[in-house]
Amino acid sequence: MSSPSRRAARPEEPRDRLFAAAVETFAAQGFHGTTTRDIAAAAGMSPAALYVHHRSKEEILFRISRRGHETTLGILRAARASSDDHLERLHAVVREFVTYHARSHTSARVVNYELAALAPEHLEEIQVLRHAIDAEVQTVVRDGVDAGVFACPEPRIAAAALLSLGVDVARWWRDGGAWTPEELGEHYADVALRIVGVVR
Repeated sequence: MSSPSRRAARPEEPRDRLFAAAVETFAAQGFHGTTTRDIAAAAGMSPAALYVHHRSKEEILFRISRRGHETTLGILRAARASSDDHLERLHAVVREFVTYHARSHTSARVVNYELAALAPEHLEEIQVLRHAIDAEVQTVVRDGVDAGVFACPEPRIAAAALLSLGVDVARWWRDGGAWTPEELGEHYADVALRIVGVVR
């Protein structure tokens, strides 16, 4: 007899397959260039199966976006809490942010570059998460400035630049490149210290 945990996991398997297939097809073809038939075919399922688990193509995009933003926010909060030292904290925040966007470049491209396809009510929910992500990085930079550790006249602009650099990794990163995600994260973290006015 199957265990309760296995029985509970089975109904999620088709949804997970469709979710993963949507990530791949949206990243390769764009949201508007992808049909529900494309997603179902990539998942090895019939087109009708998609509507058993998701109300629409847009709802799948929303779930991808929400999961990606929630994961990013969790990574930033953990990195921010990892040290009381302003240099180490910023280094950790940028390193983990960039490393994640390289490792998860396929889903991160969808999460960050298909926002315009979200329904207004879904976009509003995602914007709340994006503002929280912005606030995490802004706080790290501003705290360092207030402590006299960073020489940065515009903390909000510096934070926006750091986030933009990290997000853009998902646009160009490909597996098998010259650097590992971890190497890229370390390098960007060193660059971040220069952006906020620290020479390491």
